[in-house]
Amino acid sequence: MSDDNNNQIEFWNGEAGLKWVREQEKMDLMLNPLSDIAIDHAQPQLDERVIDIGCGCGATSIELARRGARVWGMDVSASMLSRARERASSYPESLFTEADASSFEFSSDQHLLFSRFGVMFFADPVKAFVNLRSALADDGRMVFLCWQAANKNEWISRVGQAVKRYLPEPAETPDPRAPGPFAFADNDYLASILTRSGFHGIEIQPVSLDLRLASSVEEALDFQSNIGPLSAVIAQLEGDLREDALTAARQVLQESLSDEGIKLGCAVWLAVSYTHLTLPTKA
Repeated sequence: MSDDNNNQIEFWNGEAGLKWVREQEKMDLMLNPLSDIAIDHAQPQLDERVIDIGCGCGATSIELARRGARVWGMDVSASMLSRARERASSYPESLFTEADASSFEFSSDQHLLFSRFGVMFFADPVKAFVNLRSALADDGRMVFLCWQAANKNEWISRVGQAVKRYLPEPAETPDPRAPGPFAFADNDYLASILTRSGFHGIEIQPVSLDLRLASSVEEALDFQSNIGPLSAVIAQLEGDLREDALTAARQVLQESLSDEGIKLGCAVWLAVSYTHLTLPTKA
């Protein structure tokens, strides 16, 4: 595995990966509408070879396999891959590998690279995408989802704003392009990465919809305080400050509760690009 991504590898093989395994069903229910949009757009064909980058607990790998693709799920998290293998037992032809996709030595024979929120964590994104492109056949394509800015995602920003006042001011302004969920929030920046990585026919489309977080306030609060960007905020607080922040978050979630549960808006980019190599003509 690449030394460049050691921090991410360590992170996803620690408590973060275990939390995702525990919360897998909730995550799938929340994110499946987005997964379906991306997979429908990718149009996997029967027996096409597909790499699912950052496959996590296997939801998208299983759906790609269900549609007839020959799926190779890849992730750095051993715990999430273990769960993926269990869930994909009905698709024994599916392969799951613990590896860093940014440095793995691929053969150039894959038809599709796919990812649901798994490509924003590379320390050197251009280097990573150059390597990913090396996995594709000459007529290959890549389709992935990544988050737009946090302030465009109500499911994070509404509660985030409510608890922000309980946090100390950061010592320095965080780098918005640092590896993390919102590293590709700027679509122009994302397009430049893909262009510099050698991809062609780049299309980056906005997708917005409401995510159903939970059926109740307490369920949503438990979920948001244990996984995802908000969990890192809550983890910084202790004692009365933590309780006050949770109370503020609870109030915001209560305001969003309806007969359908708690639904808040999300905004993502659907990125599509192609290999489109021009092969040399024979003399």
